[in-house]
Amino acid sequence: MQAGRELFSGTCSVCHQTNGAGLAGVFPPLAKSDYLAADPKRAIGILLHGLTGKVTVNGGEYNSVMPPMNQLNDDEIANILTYVLNTWGNPGGRILSDEVTKIRAAKTAAAPAPTH
Repeated sequence: MQAGRELFSGTCSVCHQTNGAGLAGVFPPLAKSDYLAADPKRAIGILLHGLTGKVTVNGGEYNSVMPPMNQLNDDEIANILTYVLNTWGNPGGRILSDEVTKIRAAKTAAAPAPTH
């Protein structure tokens, strides 16, 4: 949890704020997030691959861009998400680095082969 808190503070809090409240209409809240509660593992793909387009969180609509967090390794992503899932009134849970590795590999395998 401590590693996740530190990584969140340095990587995610600029947009999602240190209290997980986000910025109204711009960056969705992570605190008490119905979006996270509905499918906690979906967040792995969001961190790995980014998110563009409309999303509804806690009744508010957000239409922004979250870039992929390619600079983070699988352990770091797992630590951040475990921290978020267990903070600010979220449902709890744990994300394992193996889960992140599988989702990262699945996206890489699905990428089209380069053309010559």
